[in-house]
Amino acid sequence: MTADAFTPRLLTCDVLYTGVGGGHAPGGVVVVGETVAATGSPDDLRRAYPHATVEHVGGIIAPPPVNAHTHLDMSAYAFQALPYFRWLPEVVVAQRELRGVAGAQAGAATLARLGTGGVGDIVYTPDVMDALLERDDVSGVLYLEVLGAFPEQADERFAAVRERIESWRRRGLPDGLRLGLTPHTPFTVSHRLMRLVMDYAAGEGLPVQIHVAEHPSEPELFATGAGPLWEHRLKPFMPETFAQIIGRDPEPGLTPVRYLDDLGILRHAPTLIHMVNVTPDDIARVARAGCAVVTCPRSNQHLECGVFPWTAYAAAGVEVALGTDSVASGGSLDVRDDVAMARTLYPDLDPRVMVRAAIKGGHRVLGSRAPFLRRGEVWREDYIWHRDVPMSDSPTAG
Repeated sequence: MTADAFTPRLLTCDVLYTGVGGGHAPGGVVVVGETVAATGSPDDLRRAYPHATVEHVGGIIAPPPVNAHTHLDMSAYAFQALPYFRWLPEVVVAQRELRGVAGAQAGAATLARLGTGGVGDIVYTPDVMDALLERDDVSGVLYLEVLGAFPEQADERFAAVRERIESWRRRGLPDGLRLGLTPHTPFTVSHRLMRLVMDYAAGEGLPVQIHVAEHPSEPELFATGAGPLWEHRLKPFMPETFAQIIGRDPEPGLTPVRYLDDLGILRHAPTLIHMVNVTPDDIARVARAGCAVVTCPRSNQHLECGVFPWTAYAAAGVEVALGTDSVASGGSLDVRDDVAMARTLYPDLDPRVMVRAAIKGGHRVLGSRAPFLRRGEVWREDYIWHRDVPMSDSPTAG
């Protein structure tokens, strides 16, 4: 190795997150050879390393982000931005023959190529789970999706889910992968099946994700038992009334979050996905229960679901993570693109909060540990995220 190889390089950026603390904006990393020598504010690092060559890389320097929520089996779908009630039939249903093992394998390979820090994947069918459990190039949680709106079928549905989970456990899991469960939504899983699944998951230590309050029609459904979600999507496939699904009468003020809380589900602290169309009371309930939430900024925008109230969650102390949702709604599996979208949606929110959510928040959802970018660690060039992400107007750390 030449002498030049030991000349310190000072890489400066708009946002630095090292895996601990709140980050720096702007930030810098001193690299000597292939080793991190120091991290911190650019001014402090220039004083400490006056002979370092300075390179402004822009954007973000951070460990790889976590894709805390996605549907890998839809990775072969063609992306299309449409309003929610058009997107379901024109994209999800119209391309359903593309959903399955091949898409999941392609999606997993993409995550490995991107160097994603972990994934929370919703697995729709057992054959997809079988295929993903053979991989050794992804880590995170594979959540088996559970559906069943008819309460009288709950015991049978639950028995089948439990047998599948236990069969996969018996055969053994690859290092870095865990099994989890996803009761799909509060309106596609009956009250009885929801309780059975959540009690089982809590007893077995299985992580859980639930899609909640994605579209504005969901609070309307719980308040009235009717509306566009029921009339245009659910009614042909469901019990005669919505009340049969949730085991109570809809009423003004009843929201999907309050329903889950009243049912005793939030006490198990499931991770709640989307959580866009919520009330201040909903956020308070989630905070009291200690639930984390995952936001999918691009998907929410593309499907016209609304804007996730990030500042309200932050004020309540709720852990936030980021996901891409499916390729069909998000456009790609690169969660760094969701950080960039979030920057445009929340111009007044400290970007360090967003970057931390993509790393630490994601690892907390998956039950894994965020890597550290600190003195003595090996430097990787892929710690430099998109160089063209506009972060230069970031507020100074304080």
